[in-house]
Amino acid sequence: MSADASNAPVVYVALLRDLVNSFELDIAFLRHTDFENRTTVLIAEWPPRTNVAHPDPLHTVPFDGADPIFAAAESLDSVLTVCVDGGIADYRTRVESASGFVPQSLVAVPLIAGAATVEVLGFGKLAGRDWTEDEFNALRAIAALTTQVHTRVAAEERFRYSATHDEQTGLVNRGALLDYLRGRLADHTSGPVAILFLDLGRFEALSNFLGHLAGDEYIAAAARALTRDVGATALIARLGGDEFVLVLHGPSNAHHAHLTARTALDAIRLLDVPGLDRSRRATVGISIAHPGRVAADEALQRADQAALIAKVNGDNDVVQFTDSVQRQSELRSDIEIHLRTAIRNDSLVLYFQPEIDLITKRITAVEALVRWQHPHRGLLPPAAFIPVAEATNLAGELGSWVLEQSLRTLGEWATSLPDLDISMRVNVSPAQLVGAGFVDEVEKVLRRHSIEGSSLWLEITEVAVVRDIEHTRRTLAGLRRLGVRIAIDDFGTGFSSLSHLKALPVDALKIDRAFVADLGFAGGDLAIVDSVIGLAASFGLDVIAEGVETLDAANTLIDRGCTRAQGYLMSRPVSAVDALALLRVGTIDI
Repeated sequence: MSADASNAPVVYVALLRDLVNSFELDIAFLRHTDFENRTTVLIAEWPPRTNVAHPDPLHTVPFDGADPIFAAAESLDSVLTVCVDGGIADYRTRVESASGFVPQSLVAVPLIAGAATVEVLGFGKLAGRDWTEDEFNALRAIAALTTQVHTRVAAEERFRYSATHDEQTGLVNRGALLDYLRGRLADHTSGPVAILFLDLGRFEALSNFLGHLAGDEYIAAAARALTRDVGATALIARLGGDEFVLVLHGPSNAHHAHLTARTALDAIRLLDVPGLDRSRRATVGISIAHPGRVAADEALQRADQAALIAKVNGDNDVVQFTDSVQRQSELRSDIEIHLRTAIRNDSLVLYFQPEIDLITKRITAVEALVRWQHPHRGLLPPAAFIPVAEATNLAGELGSWVLEQSLRTLGEWATSLPDLDISMRVNVSPAQLVGAGFVDEVEKVLRRHSIEGSSLWLEITEVAVVRDIEHTRRTLAGLRRLGVRIAIDDFGTGFSSLSHLKALPVDALKIDRAFVADLGFAGGDLAIVDSVIGLAASFGLDVIAEGVETLDAANTLIDRGCTRAQGYLMSRPVSAVDALALLRVGTIDI
């Protein structure tokens, strides 16, 4: 018979039947060697047994601890004949429990591919039997032909597997996932289908920091963790990059989906990954699809949209698709499309918020804050589009635009006010900080606008600092050589440590507005502010308070030794023209 992967089981059974009849035997079987699990697996037998126990004692037998006959199948390289009568108690017990009888004469013929025993043909006779050399030669020839079938079947299965599975993780790929979803959603009796779209956080940054090998190891570890913790309850697929999809088995509801999402997130958080905090390593979007109402592609897209909203919002790592999520997704797409054009056409605008010395009231610096005059939605604050920029790889391009325009504006102010002595503060995204050539870019912009490096302060977040300390150290050292100074923004909300502050060339800490707004009223905030001020003093760093909105907060900061601040009490962010007017005066009386 012509044999391939589709009909191999039928061919094997027919072969065993004919061999039993031709050699006047009682049984014949074919066992496969599972090298990964070190077991021998029954794949065909004749005659078929009836009333087979579950589990079948003969189906899968581990080599470790097996009796000598089964153990021999792992490395058999020649025809083996065995007389079972009266010996090998473990073998007799196993076979008799599964078949009701034990053959007295047994012959095993290896199927060898390369140097490995891939399968074993076995033949048994209830009574004793003498074999001739011609019969052995015939069995060897049959084994050689069967090996060819095995090789063909294995090649087809490898091809089919590679077409439906992700090479790196062994999980099913997008094509196989969609085929599975189509089948589930075509079955009107299957009930609601829960789809969970899991997106690993900061994977690209991890690969950039530690190398692609580390990124690959992280993906593989995540796949193993998901398989271990939720593989029994869901089909798990990898779509590529840092994206995984879980489709829960059986009918599911939102509650069940959320519980599984939490289990998956916990599995990711427990992975030991240097440089990544455990608090928000992944986000999950949930879509509940009803058969007959939604196609597989759309159901998957809805889960993806929910995951993106979770990633952008930053306040919830699990989001279920709803009409509201749909509207947010449409807004996000609108912003993404127009933001790219706005950056490239210089359609954005900078506002500037002064920083003052609380004692002298002198303006010491201004912080550049980007705004966007959206063509349809009006003037948008940074919170409306910067998270989208970070989630869509536009953060670097946006940051470069802000750096260029802020230093150009500082140069124009210096032309109008030759005695101007202030610093320009510019926020730097993690994407810029880890990007190749960032130091060179800063140097070129400074030179282009004739700005001294000491007039530029770059503000980075704590998260950006701790992602890759060594890379950050090299970048900051390069900026220090230009005279550029560094402030850690929103200090107290991230994951910096004393060792980081000691190791990195940092010049200032900015106390996050969350700890400043209620100063004079909230004791807990005061304790944190005192700690940050003391920490800055210990390391010889400047300290600046953000979000000062009341005189009580300003006076409390002065009493604590923090004399530099910015906030609505002094000035809201203003246009370049209004900022220049403030600079002409030079002070702000609060």
